[in-house]
Amino acid sequence: MATRWMDNDVYGHVNNVVYYSFFDTAVNAMLIENDLLDTGASPAIGLVVETGCTYAAPLSFPDDVTAGVSVARIGTSSIRYDVALFAPDSDRPAATGHFVHVYVDRDTRRPVPVPDHIRSFLETLTARHADAAGEAAR
Repeated sequence: MATRWMDNDVYGHVNNVVYYSFFDTAVNAMLIENDLLDTGASPAIGLVVETGCTYAAPLSFPDDVTAGVSVARIGTSSIRYDVALFAPDSDRPAATGHFVHVYVDRDTRRPVPVPDHIRSFLETLTARHADAAGEAAR
């Protein structure tokens, strides 16, 4: 994701609020790119109910930010994503955070179970699954 001139604050780095936008973009782009979310028609949609961020190093314009997304927890109707943001040519995250979606019916906004097709895909991104894959590779 490209930073924009307007993302920088008076201190010369990306303002803290922009990191949350990067988290939102990374998670929803992943869902859309994997045909898991149709923003205009999916009967169940994920609403953000919680976010958090820990900052480790500054990002600034004109950085291209890379986001890594994993799934920390899948509940009945919620998913907690862990997100890491990286500056160009860095293997250490500039920021790490989390992002929680609660799935609701598009019309009633009442909680619903995470749709099966979404759950199946996201289970491949859980730390538990990644650990098992690593063990199998050894």
